[in-house]
Amino acid sequence: MARDPIEPPGTGVKFPDPARVRGRDIVAVGADYRPGTILQAYRLGIFPWPQDEDLVGWFSPDPRAILPLDTLHWSRSLRRTLRHHPFRITVDEAFRRTMQACGGQREGGTWITPGMLDGYEELHRLGWAHSLEVWERRTLERSESSGSNVDEEELVGGIYGIAIGAAFAGESMFHRRTDASKIAFATLAERLRDGGYELFDVQVMNPHLASLGCVEIRRAEYLRRLAQAIAKPPRRAVFA
Repeated sequence: MARDPIEPPGTGVKFPDPARVRGRDIVAVGADYRPGTILQAYRLGIFPWPQDEDLVGWFSPDPRAILPLDTLHWSRSLRRTLRHHPFRITVDEAFRRTMQACGGQREGGTWITPGMLDGYEELHRLGWAHSLEVWERRTLERSESSGSNVDEEELVGGIYGIAIGAAFAGESMFHRRTDASKIAFATLAERLRDGGYELFDVQVMNPHLASLGCVEIRRAEYLRRLAQAIAKPPRRAVFA
């Protein structure tokens, strides 16, 4: 049974109000991945973007990228893929592995540092951070000892982020098979829409997100929508 998320202890960290910051996307710098610090940042519309373990920028970009949940529309090819793909979809079954795989997508080293991984995993344990996973089943050749084929599943795609009230902030996604990240993203978006979420924050625009229907809005508008969404009760059914 799904439960309400557990509030972590406060940390005393104070972030600037992004609404008062002009002309820059980085609003703070400092390496602190305690759950209370991370959660406070997201409630203010801020997220961490580490360069290494000790150098962490806290961002509130202007403009901000979101996926409008009330006007979801997939391409014909993606709709076909969503209907006929061979994968198994799960929620919160492999959060840490999904986050690690997302970090491995970046050339030249991961931006998901050990401290960040531990902080988000604790938020997952408390009920704030969630993942959606895409699995591929493979049949291994018959072994001499058992005399039978062995099936196993490989994690081939996924997405993770933070849920607060009726807002979900997508952090990152990955794929190891063609279309696996698109399937993860679109499946999550449809579940968020059907579960009563009002805001799907994807943070920073790129061509891949644009192709999926994401748009940019001004930071002031994003902060207004965020305040309304996080004031709502948790939408537990999506991640049950």
